[in-house]
Amino acid sequence: MNAPADPRPPGADSDPRPPGADSDPRPPGADSATRPPGKDPATRPASAWPPLRSRTVFAAAHVVADPRADTTPDGPAAVDWDATLAFRHHLWSHGLGVAEAMDTAQRGAGLDWSAAAELIRRTAAEAAAVGGLLACGVGADQLPPHPASLPDIRHAYEEQLGLVEDAGGRPVLMASRQLARAATGPDDYRELYGHLLRQATRPVILHWLGPMFDPALAGYWGSAQLDAATETFLAIITDHPTKVHGVKVSLLDAAREVALRRRLPTTVRCYTGDDFHYPELIAGDDHGHSHALLGIFDPLAAPAAAAVRLLDSGDTTGFRAVLDPTLALSRHLFQAPTRHYKTGVVLLAWLAGHQSHFTMLGGLQSARSLPHLRHAHELADGLGLFPDPELAARRMRQLLAVYGAEDA
Repeated sequence: MNAPADPRPPGADSDPRPPGADSDPRPPGADSATRPPGKDPATRPASAWPPLRSRTVFAAAHVVADPRADTTPDGPAAVDWDATLAFRHHLWSHGLGVAEAMDTAQRGAGLDWSAAAELIRRTAAEAAAVGGLLACGVGADQLPPHPASLPDIRHAYEEQLGLVEDAGGRPVLMASRQLARAATGPDDYRELYGHLLRQATRPVILHWLGPMFDPALAGYWGSAQLDAATETFLAIITDHPTKVHGVKVSLLDAAREVALRRRLPTTVRCYTGDDFHYPELIAGDDHGHSHALLGIFDPLAAPAAAAVRLLDSGDTTGFRAVLDPTLALSRHLFQAPTRHYKTGVVLLAWLAGHQSHFTMLGGLQSARSLPHLRHAHELADGLGLFPDPELAARRMRQLLAVYGAEDA
């Protein structure tokens, strides 16, 4: 009699580490960030470490796909909810906030609005139970891909804004592909964002995502010229200063972020989304600093939190000594085409033992080459990111062997 076929996807092995395994020493008595079998994560403390004080830091978290779901790349998202929520507890356990349903979660690239809405509800319930910091993406991606009218885009934003506010998360007004296509100039952005800000019941974070992350966002804020786009962006903030908690800037241009940061009202925070220059931007200068909302802090939760705690004590040199060496890994994961950085993020979560497989929504585990992924493993291993380096190496060998690329 033949043995039953192994239902696991390529790259899954038989001894997965717990989803919340960490690479840093735990304080005495702290348990794993993983939900043990039968234990409700809502009964666990949000953090085993003191809270971060000098900077507010969000990690934009990835989602864990369900590898056994019978779906297609363009079908409904199939999410492994237990593993996905366990990873959020891992981030909270280090004192980081979770930025939910952002582009790191494959928003608009595998994570459809129905699944994103469920993700926001579930994560918000967990955050409320443990006191975890939470921000949630608000967009218009429930609309079909064909061109939409400005009123339809406004209604779509309103639906998502209402859901996030009802759930208790801080809204992040994300850039919209539909709006980039429909807007005829800066006035359309000022009118639509102004309408949403007037409706918001609490201050929001405005998100400027550059076209390197999503080519469909070219010309956002009504101009392909960044100087002109910046003026529109600042005008929206100036028009509604009490409704803007902060801005997230993802342009991979440190000098432009600093210049923008210096022009913000004193009540508005700048959250860096620059995965190429985050140590210098978070450290800041004599005129100010950036907080953080970063996809790279998904795999770098432990060193990121440790570095900010050094900054809390006034040790900027120590902060840079921890984070500067991580730049090579981040720049590798976010190299062009930058939008595919999620593949490397999920690879590292699998290698680190946060999930038992390397499968992504929409099959995007194939979006990076095997040599790219192998180098990501080498860089992460050099940083000591893996709680069990032997497990990580074995999984990497498995992945290469499945595709006949042991020498990649």
